[in-house]
Amino acid sequence: MPRRAVEPVSAPRDLLPPEVSLKVRAALDANRDRPGALLPVLHAVQDSVGYVPDDAVPLIAHDLNLSRAEVHGVVSFYHHFRTHAPGRHVVRICRAEACQALGARALEAHAKKTLGIDFHDTTSDGAITLEAVFCLGNCGCGPSVLVDPDALHARMTPETFDALVATLREVAK
Repeated sequence: MPRRAVEPVSAPRDLLPPEVSLKVRAALDANRDRPGALLPVLHAVQDSVGYVPDDAVPLIAHDLNLSRAEVHGVVSFYHHFRTHAPGRHVVRICRAEACQALGARALEAHAKKTLGIDFHDTTSDGAITLEAVFCLGNCGCGPSVLVDPDALHARMTPETFDALVATLREVAK
């Protein structure tokens, strides 16, 4: 039986906005030769774009010689990765045991009710995305909340959470 020639798979069309495409390509260029490059690429894309756009999946898959399903599976498996742009502020509530022992579950319920969203959702005004995190390393001062990449807030109560949200909404305007 004669062998059929295998045609190379052509690169997928780039449907990303030019500024996003540049960031995705930079993430690929910086990480493609690393062992297990997919996770470093996805982290770099999310760090630079704020999320992993659906239209980036075919580009990443093609460049790393993976299937789209493999890339999508990793993005959807890890809660850290977002597939849509986050709010102007990301509020992460610690759900580790130490914070739970100090009232994090009640704070979590209050936050969801106050914001009218669940974890991984964004408020209708686009101001705040709520996320869970498992340990912020602030165990003795829980419950703890991290806002954006570097603003750690300790001993949060429903009242201090409400004040924080009011400030974030003002800043987000």
